[in-house]
Amino acid sequence: MITRANLADAAEILALQKLAYQSEAERYNDYTLPPLSQTLAEIQADFDRMVMFKAVIDGQIVGSVRGQELDGTCHIGRLIVHPDFQNRGIGNKLMDALEGHFTHVKRFELFTGHLSDPALHVYRKRGYVDFKRKELDTHTLIYLEKIVGKEADL
Repeated sequence: MITRANLADAAEILALQKLAYQSEAERYNDYTLPPLSQTLAEIQADFDRMVMFKAVIDGQIVGSVRGQELDGTCHIGRLIVHPDFQNRGIGNKLMDALEGHFTHVKRFELFTGHLSDPALHVYRKRGYVDFKRKELDTHTLIYLEKIVGKEADL
């Protein structure tokens, strides 16, 4: 079941986030990724400025995604699914919920690492296209966007 997350979910989402990002850390040999170093106070503060959704199965949060609108763009962050629950469509359902919440925006934007093939596959299949790259010490971030609304019809 996909529902809005609330502040009471912060600790469980943070623990899931740290578990889910282990594979990314291994992929890039970088255990300093921001999702791994985020504190409980920081994720609690995220609830003040972001909309978060959660996927719950048998009372356990098994996925989450967050987004915030800035100047007509929904910036999507930290789509996570518990490793034991991946490849079941949960990530897509979370994205559906987030995109469905931000129906008034002109575009969606997100980023992921250049070696994160499963995430890139999901995003591109959903209509996101690469538009920028940013070189970091350990990897390259690929920024993707999806234009929606009237601009998408041009």
